[in-house]
Amino acid sequence: MGVVAQRPVRVAALVSGNGTNLQALIDAKIPQVEFVLVLSSKEGAYALERAKNAQIPSVVVSYKAFDTEERFQQEVLVKLKEAKPDVICLAGYMRKLSQEIVTAFRGKILNIHPALLPKYGGPGMYGAHVHAAVLAAGEKESGCTVHLVDEHYDHGDILAQERVPVLPGDTPVTLANRILVLEHQLYVRTLKEFIGKKDD
Repeated sequence: MGVVAQRPVRVAALVSGNGTNLQALIDAKIPQVEFVLVLSSKEGAYALERAKNAQIPSVVVSYKAFDTEERFQQEVLVKLKEAKPDVICLAGYMRKLSQEIVTAFRGKILNIHPALLPKYGGPGMYGAHVHAAVLAAGEKESGCTVHLVDEHYDHGDILAQERVPVLPGDTPVTLANRILVLEHQLYVRTLKEFIGKKDD
């Protein structure tokens, strides 16, 4: 049994907005998980209110407060190292992680993406842009993907996927709403499986 099995799994979440995936992870009350940090790249993100309500330590590292991207990324890395997470969950985090952050936590960073990767990932593919691209291409199905984070957008090893049919008359909003329900379920399930494997 590993060291992780002897104590709670320390989880940090990185957010930038509303934080519904964060809320799903909190509400799941996974017994072996202890949320040690919610870090937001934006002031006023509602995800911070969710952290407060759940009594999870939170911090804002706003990219607007730094004169260079490098300094912003360095501060994110400092805050993560202080929190000492076993796992980092990106939950609507809108900044690419630096090479240094990926290297420091390689194999420990999870992200959820609202499409069936490797399709419809990469720079600019987030939120409504993803669903609009899926519909414009005439796809018959879409879904969501949980993957490990590496140096490239939406590129790391795929851990799990869920699929939904694209329905006649779908808009980016209707498709997004159906997929979001699956995102919440898939992220919780995949995190449970991921930390279970860390106990082996």
